[in-house]
Amino acid sequence: MEKILQELWYGNVNPSEQTYTLTSEMKQLQKLVWRNRDELENSLTPEQNKLFEKYDESQIEFHSLSDMQIFMFGFRLGGRFMLSIFDGNITE
Repeated sequence: MEKILQELWYGNVNPSEQTYTLTSEMKQLQKLVWRNRDELENSLTPEQNKLFEKYDESQIEFHSLSDMQIFMFGFRLGGRFMLSIFDGNITE
């Protein structure tokens, strides 16, 4: 416990910088997303491409905020589990 608190204090705990391993299903889906994105981008006029870039940027921002909300929910849920264990409100 002391080690994780020290890591937090020194700013070494940053969940948004953690990486994860893509499953084969995720890799296939990622390829499909990029192929469809490239196809769409190549079919647009320059003006439509500018609009698509704005859309893309807003999607990235939305997903970033959404990921933060999911992280916060998971963190709170883990905390509630720990409180439940310490309070003895868990049955075996």
